[in-house]
Amino acid sequence: MKKSFLLLILLGLISTLSAQIDTKKLNEFFDTLETNNKFMGSVALMKKGEIVYTKQVGFISENLQQKPNKATSYHIGSITKTFTSVLVLRATEEEKLSLNTTLDKFFPKLENASIITVENLLNHRSGIRDFTKDPKNSVLFYQENAKSELIKLISNYQSDFTPNSKFEYCNSNYLLLTYILESIYKTSYSSLLNEKVTTPLKLKQTHFSKGIESSKNQAKSFFLSNEWQIFPETHYSVSSGAGAIASNPTDLLKFHKALFTHEILSKENVDRMLTLKDNYGLGMFAIPYEKQFGFGHNGKIDGFKSILVTFLDTQSSVALIANGLNYDDNKILIRLLDAVYGKDFEIPDFKVIDLSIDEINDLIGIYSSASFPLKITITNIENNLMAQATGQSAFPLDATSKTTFEFSAAGILLEF
Repeated sequence: MKKSFLLLILLGLISTLSAQIDTKKLNEFFDTLETNNKFMGSVALMKKGEIVYTKQVGFISENLQQKPNKATSYHIGSITKTFTSVLVLRATEEEKLSLNTTLDKFFPKLENASIITVENLLNHRSGIRDFTKDPKNSVLFYQENAKSELIKLISNYQSDFTPNSKFEYCNSNYLLLTYILESIYKTSYSSLLNEKVTTPLKLKQTHFSKGIESSKNQAKSFFLSNEWQIFPETHYSVSSGAGAIASNPTDLLKFHKALFTHEILSKENVDRMLTLKDNYGLGMFAIPYEKQFGFGHNGKIDGFKSILVTFLDTQSSVALIANGLNYDDNKILIRLLDAVYGKDFEIPDFKVIDLSIDEINDLIGIYSSASFPLKITITNIENNLMAQATGQSAFPLDATSKTTFEFSAAGILLEF
C-alpha cells in the first residue's frame, strides 16, 4: 500500500513537471493585459535549464511608438542587490575582503562602524538609516550626487538599531557595498560587473545603466493617468549597486542558472546567500508558491517592477519585468508559475459597469471591519468612486458589479 501510494505521488510529480507550457493561453493572458492597459514589459520562463517561454508587450519609448523585443533591456531595481552580493562574495573568494570586515576600515565616521560588518550590510542587519526613505532627500533622486556627499549624508544619521539585532531593508547598505567594491578593486562597479559577471556569462542585455536610451533598445518606464505617461528617471548615482542595473528576463534566468550551478560562485557562498535570517539571506529571500518556496529577489524603481525567482527542487525559474503596471504583479507571477507547473488558470476579462450618480452616492461613507485594521473612506470625486484607507493615498475603484469594486493595480477587491 505504501509503495503504491508513493508511486502515485512520484508519477503525479513527474507528470506536473513534464507538462508542456500552454503558450497559447499565456499569450492570450498577456495580450489581454496589454489591451486593457494593465501591463507593459517582458517575461521569461525556464524549466530544467532551458528557456521555454518569452513574451514582450507594450511600448518602450516616450512617444509610445517603439515596441519591445527579446533584446530590450529594462531597469531591474533591487534585483541589482543579488548581483552586488555576488560581487562581494567573489571578493571574499579572491581574498580581497571578508564578511567579518568592519566598516571602520572604509567609513570611520559612520556610527557603529567598528561593529557593523560587511555581512550586516548584505543581510540588512546593519542598523544604518535608509537615506532613500527620508522625504528630505527626494530632491537628490533625479540629479547626480558625488560619492563623498552620499557617504557624508548616510554617516550623519544615527543608527536605527543595534547592529545585527534585527532585519530592516535598507538601500544605504548596498550603496556602501558598491563603494567598498570600488575601493578594494580600484575600479568602477560597472567594470566589475562586466568583468566578473556579464562578460563570462555572455549576458549581452545586462549592464550598469547610466541613463535610458530608447534608440539603443532600452525601455523607459511609465505610469497610467488616463493614458501612459513617462516616469522620471532616478539618477544612477543614487541607485548604484542597490538598483541601477538594467537587464532583461532571459539574461536574468541565465544569471540565476549560472549562480545555482556554481559557475560564478562556490557552492559554499551560494549556500550562504540562501541561508535566511528573518526571511532574508545575502541579496536573496524566499518567495512562496503554494506549498513551495523559491529563492530570488524583486525590484521597484521609478515605473519599473521586477521579480526573479528559482525553485531549486524543480529547476524552474520565472523572470518578470514591467515598465508600466496597472495590475497586481503578484497575480502575474502566480499565472506564470501556474503555467510552469502545468496548472490551469483564468484570464481576467476586466469588464466594468457604469453606475448612476445615485448608485455611487449610496456607497459613500466610512467602513470598517474586524478583520482589517484600517478604516476605509469611500467618496465620490467627479462621479468616480474613490477609496482611502487611514493614512494611505486614495485610489479609484472600478465597478465589476453593482456590489463589487476592484483596484487591480494593487489586487484590492471590495464587496458591499
